[in-house]
Amino acid sequence: MNRRTFLITASLVSAISLIGLTGCFGTLASDDNSSGNGPYQQVDAETAKELMDTEKDYVILDARTQDEYDEGHIPGAILIPHDTVATAAEDALPDKDQLILVYCRSGNRSKHASQALADLGYTNVVEFGGINNWPYEVE
Repeated sequence: MNRRTFLITASLVSAISLIGLTGCFGTLASDDNSSGNGPYQQVDAETAKELMDTEKDYVILDARTQDEYDEGHIPGAILIPHDTVATAAEDALPDKDQLILVYCRSGNRSKHASQALADLGYTNVVEFGGINNWPYEVE
């Protein structure tokens, strides 16, 4: 094998390994998470429901408006509208290491709320999109 073939092969193996490693760590937010204060994880509704069914100490955070919340929400969810997370979260959510599952209507506001939580130092934030894609119980 000549030097050029070796370098190309080594580069390909490195790239494939890097792609494989990133797949092992789940989907981390990147669009809204450029501050470097800690990422939040993004999952689908099914994974969020599985966490709700298997974890014991978690909070479900609804990042919509009061009117939207009143129309229907995931059982047990607390309401903190996305535009108040930066000022209201620390009083409502004192444990910054607790699992916090965040949703809104379509997934946009929940991403902003999740980033705000990460910016405040919350370490276990999981954003799962919107109630529009929630196939489970609402109240």
